Amino acid sequence: MNLFKLLFVTFFIVVFSSWKTDDPFKAEITATIRKQVIAEANWAMQQKPITVTAETSSRSTGGKNDFYSEGDYWWPNPEKPDGPYIQKDGLTNPQNFVAHRLAMIRFSQIIGALASAYQITGNDKYVKQALVHLNAWFIDPATKMNPNLLYAQAIKGIATGRGIGIIDTIQLMEVVQGIIAMQKSKAMAKSTVDGTKTWFSAYLTWLTTHQYGKDEMNAKNNHGTCWVMQVACFAKFTDNKQLIDFCVDRYKTILLPQQMDADGSLPLELKRTKPFGYSIFNLDALATICQLLSTTKDNLWKFETADGKGIKKGVSFLYPFLADKNKWPYAKDVMHWNSWPVAQPALLFSAVAFHQKDWLNTWKKAEHDPKNEEVIRNLPVRHPLIWL
Repeated sequence: MNLFKLLFVTFFIVVFSSWKTDDPFKAEITATIRKQVIAEANWAMQQKPITVTAETSSRSTGGKNDFYSEGDYWWPNPEKPDGPYIQKDGLTNPQNFVAHRLAMIRFSQIIGALASAYQITGNDKYVKQALVHLNAWFIDPATKMNPNLLYAQAIKGIATGRGIGIIDTIQLMEVVQGIIAMQKSKAMAKSTVDGTKTWFSAYLTWLTTHQYGKDEMNAKNNHGTCWVMQVACFAKFTDNKQLIDFCVDRYKTILLPQQMDADGSLPLELKRTKPFGYSIFNLDALATICQLLSTTKDNLWKFETADGKGIKKGVSFLYPFLADKNKWPYAKDVMHWNSWPVAQPALLFSAVAFHQKDWLNTWKKAEHDPKNEEVIRNLPVRHPLIWL
């Protein structure tokens, strides 16, 4: 065999081997959720925009275009019914105002479904419908949301807003990923994409300069992780390399060293009243950061700290309990114990990154269309096709 033929055969073997390793995973993922994606997209095609201007709360100190929500675990004081609320960690008060959060979740579901269906079918009708919602949330002055969270997770009698409320906009990540997935369509209006990028650039400025943003960035648990996850997502969308590099560094030098234990567990989450749900949520966020920021030159999936902490160790620790939560050796969550786990993105992303068939099979068998509101709001990745 001459040199040319040898090189050709070698090239073919390398390419074919890569295809055999990667492609079946992606094909299995698509096959697993295809029916659900099309059904959800058909629903999304019938929906009209509902933004923060559709409903207001008399307790908000913001304006009509301002996002407002109230802290989940805060309740009226029985001894002072008209006084400041008191905290009951882990116990959600169903009377608190969450209409804007629900509207944002709905928005995320709509764009995620439409973008996923576009990826599967290539039909521009999904893109045209998405534009209606994108314009309503980010472009139209009458209905758009102001690019800040000054009034998120307020507490009656205590705070008109808090940095902790920034976690509410993890729902906007699938909106961004959806836009990226649909950008190649001729139906995607450049003016809408440009206007949306302007909105997210303004929001990034607020996230990185306002004290609420700084407070959330420095949070020690899942809140700090979710700040990095959001900023990474929005920075990639707006081509903000400085913030991308900042998020990579923070993952390596702050999040892993300070939040993961030597065995891969997340001790700050294990101390909470919902240790299972919070451990899952934070691991999902860490894995999503790896999915967003990994490059061929700097692969966060393979990164480990000097003492061996890395995302694979984190997933390996939690995996047995995702496969069978009856093995969970810690306290059960005070609420929603029966609702976890579902089709967790940490499991899916890691299965693809490390070619772990067992992890993929566990993800495939899990619940892909959860109905529990607590689970939904803590599951920012619900449409994996637009992330892969």
